[in-house]
Amino acid sequence: MAASAGDDTVLASPSPSMSSGDIAEDSSSAGSAEAVPFSSGNPRIEETRGVMHLYPDSSILPDGRKPLVCVMAVPNHMTYADFCKFCGSFIQHMLEMRIVRIDGVDDQYSVIIKFDEQNSTDGFYKHFNQKCFSSLEGDICHVRYTINVEEKESIEHAQSSVSSLADQPSCPVCLERLDQDSGGILTTICNHSFHCSCISKWTDSSCPVCRYCQQQAERSTCFICCTNENLWMCVICGFVGCGRYKERHAILHWKETQHCYSLELETQRVWDYVGDNYVHRLIQSKTDNKLVELSSNSHEIYDGESGFSEVLLNSKFEAIVEEYNNLLTSQLENQRKHYESLLLEIKEENDKEISEAVEKALSAKQPKLQSKINKALDERKFLEEMNKSLLENQQMWEEKIQKAEKREQIVERVKDAKINQLEEQLSALIAQIESPSTNNGSADSAVAKIKDGTILPLPSSIPSSSNNGST
Repeated sequence: MAASAGDDTVLASPSPSMSSGDIAEDSSSAGSAEAVPFSSGNPRIEETRGVMHLYPDSSILPDGRKPLVCVMAVPNHMTYADFCKFCGSFIQHMLEMRIVRIDGVDDQYSVIIKFDEQNSTDGFYKHFNQKCFSSLEGDICHVRYTINVEEKESIEHAQSSVSSLADQPSCPVCLERLDQDSGGILTTICNHSFHCSCISKWTDSSCPVCRYCQQQAERSTCFICCTNENLWMCVICGFVGCGRYKERHAILHWKETQHCYSLELETQRVWDYVGDNYVHRLIQSKTDNKLVELSSNSHEIYDGESGFSEVLLNSKFEAIVEEYNNLLTSQLENQRKHYESLLLEIKEENDKEISEAVEKALSAKQPKLQSKINKALDERKFLEEMNKSLLENQQMWEEKIQKAEKREQIVERVKDAKINQLEEQLSALIAQIESPSTNNGSADSAVAKIKDGTILPLPSSIPSSSNNGST
């Protein structure tokens, strides 16, 4: 990575390039500082180890601080682009960012950030310290002022490529020169440097150059006893079990399922339980992850017998291909039969469970339904009886009403006849009283009789006339 002179190389150079005055000042404040060991780089190729000295974690800003901070405990699921987006507008004031891994912490990483000025550093500290990385999760951002960063050693596990050993003067994405004046520089956990504007567009958690992922996969364990030593994985179903030198769960899985091919996770070689030997002829190299031929005792080919050796090699190759095809065909056929039998068993079990569930549901609901039916029948019987009684009552009341109407008509006729008769008697009586031809004696006697309540008999002409009027 390209770096400027002086204190600008504190993040990227293998050794700190600070001045003697800065070193003296840092050593004087190192007594109260916290030394945190870290590492970076691809563990399979080259790994850099160092120590960063942090100011004590306090709410008061430390005296003599520098524009250098460290964001602790960043969750692994946050990609480089996510972290650049999280920093927001402060990304414009960042000169360098370096991703490191704290020793003993595998699910988190830390970011060492160098700013252009102290005011930007203080603003970043006040804004992001004790702030959640996301509103949906509880991970909190811890920002610590950093005194200095010292790189102790660089360990080479394998011979790296020329491009990784040499300094990269340009960004691998945009191919522009890595200059702090044109924008911030971000160094990934595998020690590859990019412009912040370029890496912020990379949404993957792996490095664009070497594809090393900062979020490492979980270590495999045996599905039965949970051991992580001498593990074998079935290439048919993916079952992970321990080998014959542990609890023999991989062999037991083969005996139960007849999956005869198993991959040794440590050496990436395939074992055939039926043939009792290795059948994997290509393995993956631990240095560069390339496929190479498995070393075996092969026949030497002499120059004088090159033609014969070539024919022999071709025949062996054809025999190997044919053997492999036959083996693969037989294995696939066995697996087809095995899985068909499993599917048949699962189907029978499902049908049986469905029938049992239906019978159980019916048996559970039958009493309730029967009780509802009985209740409905009782209600129907009650309604039918009530309807029958209502119909009988209706007929009886209709007859009573007819009789009452007839009686009322008879009473009305009798009443009308009496009224007419009384009116005729009254009119005859009034006429008799007011008649001038009637003598006073007879009138007085008639009045006296009337007073005494005696009813005078009417002449024979009166009733006849009244009867004619009534008819």
